[in-house]
Amino acid sequence: MMAFVLMVIFVFAFAVDTGRVQFSLVFPGTLWMAFLFAGMIGISRTYAHEVPEDTLTGLILAPGDRMTIFLAKLTTAFLFMIAMEAIATPIFFSLFNEPWNGSWGPMILVLVLGALGLVELGTLLSAISANLKSGEMIFTVLLFPFEIPVLICTVEATQAMLSVPSGNPWLWLHGLMAYDAIFLVLPLLLYEYLWEV
Repeated sequence: MMAFVLMVIFVFAFAVDTGRVQFSLVFPGTLWMAFLFAGMIGISRTYAHEVPEDTLTGLILAPGDRMTIFLAKLTTAFLFMIAMEAIATPIFFSLFNEPWNGSWGPMILVLVLGALGLVELGTLLSAISANLKSGEMIFTVLLFPFEIPVLICTVEATQAMLSVPSGNPWLWLHGLMAYDAIFLVLPLLLYEYLWEV
């Protein structure tokens, strides 16, 4: 995931002339597209280690709540996303030669909510596609349309914070919070049924 993000950072840093292009118009889309595709690479592998020797069946048959398996996978994917964002975001700013003059509070909130929006549904779809033939391709086809609202909200919120004068990112942040709440509850409701199938 990190290698992919760094590759995107360096490609866009050399391709985009920030002297001619307004930074706030280029940066948000580049940043979140990199996070989306890197996240898809990482999340699609969430259940990959359990498939070869069918250890997922052992986890299901083990005593305890099956929901803890999902929550553990979700938490791990979320922490990897947050770590990747924490490392990559300052590198983005430095390579695009743009100082950050705003408040870090809303920016951190966008990063956290965006990471959660990317991983919560992705973890469920990864479980669905884990044992399927061409599962990674099916995972990508299923995930990408559902992540478009996350991409729109995060890009618009980031652009509002970077614009001069600074805009209001809270409309987009509220939309992102609503998405995260819906797609956090939905997998929790469907996960038990998924094991039965």
